[in-house]
Amino acid sequence: MGLNLDDKKAVVAEVSAQVANAQTIAVAEYRGIAVGDLTALRAKARESGVYLRVLKNTLVRRAIAGTPFEGLAGDLTGPLIYGISADPVAAAKVLNDFAKGNDKIVLRAGSYAGKTLDKAAVQALASIPSREELLAKLLGVMQAPVSGFAGALAALAKKREEEGAAA
Repeated sequence: MGLNLDDKKAVVAEVSAQVANAQTIAVAEYRGIAVGDLTALRAKARESGVYLRVLKNTLVRRAIAGTPFEGLAGDLTGPLIYGISADPVAAAKVLNDFAKGNDKIVLRAGSYAGKTLDKAAVQALASIPSREELLAKLLGVMQAPVSGFAGALAALAKKREEEGAAA
């Protein structure tokens, strides 16, 4: 049974609210996917903070009209699942990682920073480390000199203690 006009307006409003806070939209075709696989994909999306939903393409076109994602409207054909995230990488990463293990999910397009992305660009975006990974690497780089200096001081103190004990 189809949606009535009020339901459609509610869906457009919900998607518009998600798009207003989003930095990235990734779109994938899901033709023939098993329900269990789709449930696993949704769980992974929830963990990553990605809004993942199967929507009518016409409703999404209305929701993205007048936004930086408007250029994506031409790619919205066929049975699509939409990943929308405030994290620039999360939506692309969730769909791309799942597509690697399941041939029924096929990346189609995406949009980031007002630019429409093709399949290769979405995969390239997905390969970028997440914000948390980048911060962890930066912290590791920043801590390395300090821990090295502390280790050198400890070795120097130990050497002086040994010299003092020997003398």
